Amino acid sequence: MKKNLLFTLFVFVHWFGYAQQNTIIIIADDLGTDYLGFYPNDGDTANTPVLRSLLDEGVLFSNAWSNPVCSPTRAGLFTGRYSFRTGVGYVVGLSNSPQLDTAEMSVARLLRDFAPVKYATANVGKWHLHTTMPPAKRVFPNYMGYDLYSGNFNGAITDFYQWTRIKNGVMDTVSTYATTQNINDAIDWLDTLSSNNPFFLWVAFNAPHTPHHKPPDSLISNPGLPGTPGHINANPSLYFKAAIEALDTEVGRLFQYLDQNNLRDSTNIIFIGDNGQEKSVAKIQDTTHVKGTLYDYGIHVPMIISGPAVVNPNRSSTALVNTVDLFATMLEMGGFNNWLPFIPPAKLPVDAVSLMPLLKNDTTAVRNWVFSEQFQPVSNPKDGKTIRNIDYKLIDFDNGTQRFYNLTIDPLEQVDLLSQTLMTFNDTLNYNELCNALNTLVGAPLCSLQTTSISEGLNPHNNVLLVPNPANEEVQVILHDMNQLSSVHVTDVAGRTIHISTIGSIDTKPLPDGIYHLRISTLKGIFHRQLIVRH
Repeated sequence: MKKNLLFTLFVFVHWFGYAQQNTIIIIADDLGTDYLGFYPNDGDTANTPVLRSLLDEGVLFSNAWSNPVCSPTRAGLFTGRYSFRTGVGYVVGLSNSPQLDTAEMSVARLLRDFAPVKYATANVGKWHLHTTMPPAKRVFPNYMGYDLYSGNFNGAITDFYQWTRIKNGVMDTVSTYATTQNINDAIDWLDTLSSNNPFFLWVAFNAPHTPHHKPPDSLISNPGLPGTPGHINANPSLYFKAAIEALDTEVGRLFQYLDQNNLRDSTNIIFIGDNGQEKSVAKIQDTTHVKGTLYDYGIHVPMIISGPAVVNPNRSSTALVNTVDLFATMLEMGGFNNWLPFIPPAKLPVDAVSLMPLLKNDTTAVRNWVFSEQFQPVSNPKDGKTIRNIDYKLIDFDNGTQRFYNLTIDPLEQVDLLSQTLMTFNDTLNYNELCNALNTLVGAPLCSLQTTSISEGLNPHNNVLLVPNPANEEVQVILHDMNQLSSVHVTDVAGRTIHISTIGSIDTKPLPDGIYHLRISTLKGIFHRQLIVRH
């Protein structure tokens, strides 16, 4: 009986502790990294002291990817699944654009209906996963997991001061500045909750998306903007920055509410953008690489995670992460680790990888690569799929063309390595690694492995030669001093050990075609890392 009592007490304390960890996700619409001063930028940034304050208790992610447009990013956040699985590959709202299947299992429904500690759930702001017609669709947010949905159901609003709101299926017209109304709705809902009721709140602003209407003077530090259509059209960046600052100010009002109600210390807060900036406010010269494209400027977004889930806060992470990963992360923030059995078999697999090991500071990476894609109802040259590792990025367009970049030395993606006469040995190995991962992910041969000269296989940094590479039978590992060789571990791209050798010969005949990692250790305790291609 004593053991049972202790076990019951342990379970109670375990879940009670998690019950106190609320989650708020804040999504800015069409916001990349370069208007935020806490990312590398050109100095012309918005005033965002509230968002910046998240860094003190959080982790700033410098390599976060989304989709190129808003609906697919939101579908991925909501379901943890890539677009080619959900069918939402472009902006919802076109007459023939696929909408999110209501049979998908959402993060909101999992937390509300299946988590060990049931969460109150709300979504205020932009939905953009279904159209408002027929009217029966207007309750889809509630059906898919939200106690409250209140916001703009479709994509962009035409007027920030006069817009249509859907609140739990009922349509009305709102004349309050949209960013302000979103926070009003969030606070009003929080006021209805009991003090011991954990909550999940999704705040999806329309700002700073077009139209670039001037915010109320009380929300910005530059109230002198005239706000006329002519001035807006001539100076869109001024109004874009003003909208970001107004968003920041209103987020501050939400944080003030949390502080006043002793909720801040028990609330994890996630801030992201849903995709990069559109052409009129882009800061790059090559405006063919903006929102709606698979280039980095279109999919590289800000991400901060702050709150009690973060160990050793006030740090940055270069880990490769995707907005889809927040699905698993938000569930596990609520103590719901065993969520996978609650996903319907028809809606598997789930692609999200939890970022909790990064938040706990247990590791520096949870992925070897990140992925993004876009596909429109009518084929478009911008459609395709893209994948990157730490240094390299491959874009495979649906029209059969490809681009390949070394992001370390070419972050603006101006030099396509595939257009070079001869790629280096390292270029080729990275291309093959990404090609193999992409083909494996989608289950189709979107690209073909490249061949390279084995004479380039000598790595000048660690004096290791792999001969031949690529290989179809056997690879010889050659060191300058073979007597120092201790062991060679061969792992696949998922990190699973598939072969260990104590000699400098690796039999590749049993291995499927693809990319493999070698960890070569010496008697002096020196480790070398190499890639081999089985082809």
